[in-house]
Amino acid sequence: MQKNKFFIAIATALATMSLSSCMEFDDPIDTLNINQEALEDSVYHGNPAKIDFNIDITEAQFDDALAHLGTYLKQAKGGQYAMCGGKNGDYPGEHAYQRKFSLGPDNYAQYTTVPHYDFMYGTLQSSYDVSTEFNPGPNSSYLIVKNAMIPLLNHPAIDTIPEMKAIYLLMFDYATQEIADVHGALPYDDFLVNKQGAPFTYNGLEHIYRNIVAHIDLVTACLRHYDSRPDWYKTKLQTLMNENLEISKDKYIGTTGMDSWIRFANSLKLRIAMHCVKVEPQLAQQWAEEAVAGGVIDNTDQEFCLMGMQLGFGHPLNMIWISWGDARLSASFESLLMSLDHPYTKGERPFFLNNSGAIINTKTEERLEEGTRIVGLREGIHPGMGQSAATNPMLAYSVFDVDLMSRAPLYLMKLSEVDFLRAEGAIRGWNMGGSAQFFYERGIRLGYLFERTRERLHREYDGMMDEYLARAEPVPYTYHDPLGNVADEPSVTKIGVKWNEGDSPETKLEKIITQKYIASFPNSFEPWVDLRRTGYPKLFPVLNADEGDGTLKYGDIIRRAPFPDTDDASVSDIIATGLDALGGEDYQATRLWWDIDKPNF
Repeated sequence: MQKNKFFIAIATALATMSLSSCMEFDDPIDTLNINQEALEDSVYHGNPAKIDFNIDITEAQFDDALAHLGTYLKQAKGGQYAMCGGKNGDYPGEHAYQRKFSLGPDNYAQYTTVPHYDFMYGTLQSSYDVSTEFNPGPNSSYLIVKNAMIPLLNHPAIDTIPEMKAIYLLMFDYATQEIADVHGALPYDDFLVNKQGAPFTYNGLEHIYRNIVAHIDLVTACLRHYDSRPDWYKTKLQTLMNENLEISKDKYIGTTGMDSWIRFANSLKLRIAMHCVKVEPQLAQQWAEEAVAGGVIDNTDQEFCLMGMQLGFGHPLNMIWISWGDARLSASFESLLMSLDHPYTKGERPFFLNNSGAIINTKTEERLEEGTRIVGLREGIHPGMGQSAATNPMLAYSVFDVDLMSRAPLYLMKLSEVDFLRAEGAIRGWNMGGSAQFFYERGIRLGYLFERTRERLHREYDGMMDEYLARAEPVPYTYHDPLGNVADEPSVTKIGVKWNEGDSPETKLEKIITQKYIASFPNSFEPWVDLRRTGYPKLFPVLNADEGDGTLKYGDIIRRAPFPDTDDASVSDIIATGLDALGGEDYQATRLWWDIDKPNF
C-alpha cells in the first residue's frame, strides 16, 4: 500500500482561482469581491439559505431588483451549462465534459474504458489511476457552478424574487449532491455563504444531505406560494425564467408555473432518500414518501436536461468517443446488454455499433473482421498508445451511433430514474403511489436516451419492448477479447428482465438497479452511487485495481475519489476538518457515510 497522501481540497483553489482555465466567463466578474459589493449595494438582507416567500412585492421593487441582478443572472445562467460539462459560460463542450465524466465516473460506473493512456495534458495508466491531471475534473465543473450561482444567492436583491432564489438554491444543491458523492466531504457551509480565503471547514455527507433536504422543503414551499402572486408578477417572472433557466423543458413545450420545478426538487429528495436507505432506513422512508406525496417527475415533459438540439450544440461525447478516440464501450456494459438482448444492440438502428475495423490477436493470429460484433474493453486494462486504430487496435472496439447520440439531451433527472427509485421504494414496502412492477416496466419503456420527439426511433424501440420485458432468463454469453489480452469471461448477469412478483426482494432489487443502470447511460454519477450502495448491477472485476492509491485489490470497486491535489493551505484544511468530516482516510477504499457494508435487506 502506498503511503497515505493528503489530497488537497478544492476550497482554496476556488478562492484563488487557481483553476482559472475552468473558471473564466465571457463577461468576467470579480467573484472574490462580488459578495461584499452586493452587500453594499442594497438594503435587503443577503442569506443564501433563507427564502421569505410571504413578503409583499411591488412592481417597482421587482424592477429595481432586476436592475441590480442582471450581470449576476447572466453568470448564473452559465452555471447551468457547467452542470452538464460547460465552462466559460458556454454550452457543454468536449474538454470540460470529458474532465467531469469521461476520465473518472464513466469508468468507475463501467460504462466506458479509456483505450489509450497518452493525453496532451496528462496520462491515465488504468481506470483507477489517481491522475493529478484528471482527478480534479468533477470538481472543476462543480466550482464553475459554485462560482456562477453563489454570488447570485448571496446578493440581497434576489430576496425580492424569492422563486428565482429558490430555483438557483435547488440547482446549486443538485450540483453539491453530485460532488459530495464523489469525495464524501467538502466545505459546503463556507461555499454557500461565499466565504473568501482559507481556512475552510469541511462538512460531512450526512450534514450536507440533511441541509439539502431542508432546503428542498423550503424551495417547494416557496414555489407553491407562487400561485397566490398577482398576475403582473407571474408575467414578469415567467419572462425572467424563460430568459434564464435552461435545464427545464417548460419554455420549449409552453408550460408555465412552478409545477415542474417542484417535481424536480422532490425527485432530488427521493434520490437522496434512497442513497440513505442502509444508514438511515427510517429517515430514508420518511423523505421518500414525503417526496412522492409532494409530487415527483411523472412524465417525460417534466424531465430536466439541456436540450442540445434546441440550444444549438451537439453532444460532447461525439467528439470524445469518435473524433478523439478517448473512450470505448466497456466489456461489462457489453456483456450486460448482450445477456439481456437489449434493444440498444439490435434492430434496424442499433445504438451500439460493431467493431469499426479488423482486430487481430498477434499471438494466435485470430482475426475479428470489421463490423462483426459489439465488443468492449475490460475495465482497468492497460490502454494502448495513440488515437488511431492503425497504431492502437483498441480504437477499433465498439462505439455508439453518432447521429443518435448527437440528438440525445444531457439529462439531469429522467423520468426513468424516478420510476426506478419508486420501484425500489415499493419493494421496500414504502408508499410510492403505485406498484413496483408498474414503475419498473414504465422505467424500462421510457429509459431510452434518444430525443423524445424522434418518433420513428421510438416506434422501433417501442416495438422491441414487449419482447424485452417478457425475457425471463438471460441469454448465455461469454465475453471474448479479440486482442487476447484477457481470458474469456462468462457473463455475470444471471437475471432476466421479466417482472416476477414471486422473486425475492434481492432479485427484484437487482433487476431494478440493472435496468436503471442501462437507462441512466451516459450519466454515470448515479449508477456509480448505486454500484457502491447495492452492489448492482453485477459487473466484471476491474483489472489492475491496485494501481490506484494502493488501497484496492482485485475485485474491489472504487468507493470514492481522493481530494484533488492543489496547495498547502488546503492540505491544512483537510488535516484540520476534512478527514473527520469524511469519517476516514483520504483513500479510494474509504466508504462514504451512506456506503454501509451490510445486506440490502
